[in-house]
Amino acid sequence: MRKEVVLITGANGEMGHGLIQYLGQQGTYDIIALDVQPLDEHLKPYCLRAIQGDILDTMLLGRLVAEFEIRTIYHLASILSTKAEYNPEAAHRVNVEGTLNLLRLAVEQSQWQGKPVKFLYPSSIAVYGLPDLETKRCAGKVKEYNWLEPTTMYGCNKLYCEHLGRYYARYYRQLAADYGQSSVDFRSIRFPGLISAVTIPTGGTSDYGPEMLHHAAQGLPYKCFVRPDTRLPFMAMPDAIKALLQLEVAPRSALSQYVYNVTSFSISAEEFYQIVKKAFPEAEITFEPHPNRQKIVDSWPEDVDDSAARQDWGWQPDYDLERAFSEYLIPAVRQRYEVARQIR
Repeated sequence: MRKEVVLITGANGEMGHGLIQYLGQQGTYDIIALDVQPLDEHLKPYCLRAIQGDILDTMLLGRLVAEFEIRTIYHLASILSTKAEYNPEAAHRVNVEGTLNLLRLAVEQSQWQGKPVKFLYPSSIAVYGLPDLETKRCAGKVKEYNWLEPTTMYGCNKLYCEHLGRYYARYYRQLAADYGQSSVDFRSIRFPGLISAVTIPTGGTSDYGPEMLHHAAQGLPYKCFVRPDTRLPFMAMPDAIKALLQLEVAPRSALSQYVYNVTSFSISAEEFYQIVKKAFPEAEITFEPHPNRQKIVDSWPEDVDDSAARQDWGWQPDYDLERAFSEYLIPAVRQRYEVARQIR
């Protein structure tokens, strides 16, 4: 029996690592991994093909359409929030035009196969934009349709791509004679800050938490770029992978919306600091807020309402605050750098 082909873009990133390992260990999919950087060697055995390339390369994507019968696309590639602010135009090209290219690929695959192709899209709490701290503290758990006024290029890109996904799922070429004959099964999750023990953070504005942890484990000093009272929702990376996989297998008929919040726990930078210091007492951590990065984080909600995900497809995190640190993050991060020191 032929295996279903899954395309994963941004395969070498934090989420790509976890997704490839999980799907690869299942052994029921042929994985096509695409990233602008060479795929980590330990991930290659899980993949049918590891391609170093750009989602803006339409010739490359055209070859994928011709060569593979892709049933599911996990579009993880993006330029994250901090890096996007230094080069907004480049971020727009990658985050929006790249997504448009992948949606078009999904349409072509759908037309060829005669059935919808699933398109899993990780969005972000960066789509929210609360105007001030008082509003943020009074907002409580923010629902999917509240405060959609992002203040970053990354947030604007993510929000627009959510709308693009809805368009391709419901209205693509709605005036054409063949309207409705092919479609994209678009499904999106707005993730909170993600914390991985496996990969080092790269360019997210919520990365002060995982950066604090990874620096402490390496014995490196860290200057936290937000105030101690800064609070955001977070999630351990295994739960992020779980959420994507749960949403992918959910029956389309059970889904009441295209975009869902998910979260696990809400924590302040001070609380993060206390947990890290308890695990690594020698850690040198100071708080030196960066005014502009602080302003961005202050526009994101302290917590989000994920009741729709819980109701529609049974979302529930495995890792609450206590378990995330005690059973996953601290043991795995400690082991990671102990092994690295032994190798050196």
